[in-house]
Amino acid sequence: MIKSTLPTILSTAIDDDTICWRLEIAAELEYFKGHFPEQPVLPGVTQLDWAIKLGSQHFGYTCDVAVLEVLKFQQLMLPNTQVNLTMSHNAAKAKLMFTYSDGDKRFASGRIAFNMAPQSIQQTNKDIG
Repeated sequence: MIKSTLPTILSTAIDDDTICWRLEIAAELEYFKGHFPEQPVLPGVTQLDWAIKLGSQHFGYTCDVAVLEVLKFQQLMLPNTQVNLTMSHNAAKAKLMFTYSDGDKRFASGRIAFNMAPQSIQQTNKDIG
């Protein structure tokens, strides 16, 4: 079993309900070992894990995922590359939308629905009720 490790974050840009991280996908990451020997590829499940963890941390969700929607892996993510992970959220629906890209190249995208609203929304509802 591989211990979950986040990639190196090179930069962060925040705009309203959207965040974009510039990530370094280093060849030394454990995820590349054996996937695949001839041409290492970052597994899609790792990309999804990173989106869930980084998005949850930033937007205040727990990692309690209810459902994944329109999950697409369009291009292979290779070692020694840099990519943007852009995420936005809809607090009312408890959903994060994510895209891995670099310029015009799109690697993966999808929506992550959580079992509960972000912590800030929950607290506001408690204060109102």
